[in-house]
Amino acid sequence: MAGDKVVNFVEYPDRDLMVIGLAQQLTADLTEALDSRERVLFVVPGGETPGPVFDQLCAADIDWSRVDVVLSDERWVPESDPRSNTRLVRERLLAERAAAARFLPLHSETRSLEECLPEFEKNLEPNLPVSVCVLGMGADMHTASLFSGADNLFLALSPAAPILVPMRGKSMPEDRITLSARVLNDTIAKHIIITGEAKKDAIERAQRLEPEDAPIRAVLPGAKVHWAP
Repeated sequence: MAGDKVVNFVEYPDRDLMVIGLAQQLTADLTEALDSRERVLFVVPGGETPGPVFDQLCAADIDWSRVDVVLSDERWVPESDPRSNTRLVRERLLAERAAAARFLPLHSETRSLEECLPEFEKNLEPNLPVSVCVLGMGADMHTASLFSGADNLFLALSPAAPILVPMRGKSMPEDRITLSARVLNDTIAKHIIITGEAKKDAIERAQRLEPEDAPIRAVLPGAKVHWAP
């Protein structure tokens, strides 16, 4: 069983302050990355929690024209679907100054997931390693689309994993595509955002579990975990 390790928590008194604090941290990380690289890759999550952070971050005064934005994972649903992570990013991050960023999609309206994989990986590979990454976590301790019990979880957790992995499982109503744990862990500045006591307890519990049972465990090393009640 995995040994205990200390989680690097960044705690805030409330969610509004967390949103401001994380947006400021991401601005600083992206600015620093742009000082040393011509282009930087910025990985962002879907879900409800990061939306307010995107609302703040999109106005940040950085050279967004040199930033490539990609989702940590995507559901294989049309962009018009409320569950589309692409829709969230286009509406709430790729706005104001951040509209100048280049978005690298992980979905196609006309082709299958497997047909698109080689093209998506080809678009991402020249930009690796990831400069800045934000991840969320579900109550079941999944992150990105790394779900316990999913068909390709062991491949996605492997040190020799490809850049992207298709993911399907009984707990997922749609097919998904996800960045592998290897790619996420190579990130230079890695952040995890969670809220509520239950998820804080889950993060702490995950340290005592194996990644196949608590996939968030696979990406905790080196991450700052931003938490508010």
